Amino acid sequence: MEAMLIFAATETAAGDGGLLGALGIDVRLLIIQAIAFLVLLWALSKFVYPAISGMLEKREKAIQEGIELAENAEKNAERASEKVDKMLSDARKQASEVIASAKDEANSIVETANQNAASQTERMLERANADIEKEVDAARKALRDETINLVALATEKVVGGAMTDAIDKKVVASALKEADKA
Repeated sequence: MEAMLIFAATETAAGDGGLLGALGIDVRLLIIQAIAFLVLLWALSKFVYPAISGMLEKREKAIQEGIELAENAEKNAERASEKVDKMLSDARKQASEVIASAKDEANSIVETANQNAASQTERMLERANADIEKEVDAARKALRDETINLVALATEKVVGGAMTDAIDKKVVASALKEADKA
């Protein structure tokens, strides 16, 4: 079988002649294949490549837009996060201020209540002292009057009927003066 292949190769090379024939290349077939290749290349560049190129450009544009949208979304998310942080910070400050204000107001109310209670207590003590003083004075007056009556009765019983009202009053007044001094 090898011998047949060698024979066929030598016959073909001898018949065509030339270098291409010796390599087993048919020139007519090579030209037809080259023309077919060029027609295929022209058809691809005319119909297929522009469609593929357009699709690739659309795809690239869509990818680029997606990247830009993602970057914008990331920036918006960062801005939103900063706004949220700022709002939380402001809310914390306001809460602290409200708490401080409430504490101050509560302290003020407590202090005012304490002052009112103190002044009310002081007024009550003053009234009580005044009432006690009036009662003491009334009791002293009542005691004095009672003492005068008792002294007058005692003197009348001791002296008898010889004592007059004028002498009685004089003696009682003098005794009271001595009692007040003591």
